[in-house]
Amino acid sequence: MGNKKNIVVVDGEDNLIDNKPREIVDKEKLRYRVTALWLKNSKGESLLARRAYTKTHYPGIWGPAVTGTVDEGESYEQNMVKEAEEELGLKNIKLKKGPYIKINGQYNHFTQWFVLKIDKPVKELKISEEEVVEVKWFSEKELKKELKDNPKEFVKNMKRYVELFYWSGDNF
Repeated sequence: MGNKKNIVVVDGEDNLIDNKPREIVDKEKLRYRVTALWLKNSKGESLLARRAYTKTHYPGIWGPAVTGTVDEGESYEQNMVKEAEEELGLKNIKLKKGPYIKINGQYNHFTQWFVLKIDKPVKELKISEEEVVEVKWFSEKELKKELKDNPKEFVKNMKRYVELFYWSGDNF
């Protein structure tokens, strides 16, 4: 949402070292914590979200269904519960911890993934227009084809994420 909380800054081992405003974290290329939610339905489709065009990171392109930057005083789990409700209107969800990865590049962060199986049509989700333009269920085949044909329509590490959840045999 439009809050201006400080975000958690960590060292290369994910130990808390400070809390700073997002603008400073980005400008100084500091490492921070991120949460992400991979949603699948019983048909094996994955829900992706097209990020709002106002986002500073990857505006207007497809990414995980829910993502968040961990704010000061939050755990990874607390952040994901908050973001899932804010972005998609999901309440009382039973999250399962997924992969935990370190990302280096334009943005440096640790990402704690969570996975959730849910059978909800897109129209039943309460989308936060501040965060997300649209959401869509993608079949595995469609997602891989779109990623191959239109890689610039997806967040930078999407191929890696798809590999985590489709080629790792991680059935949830």
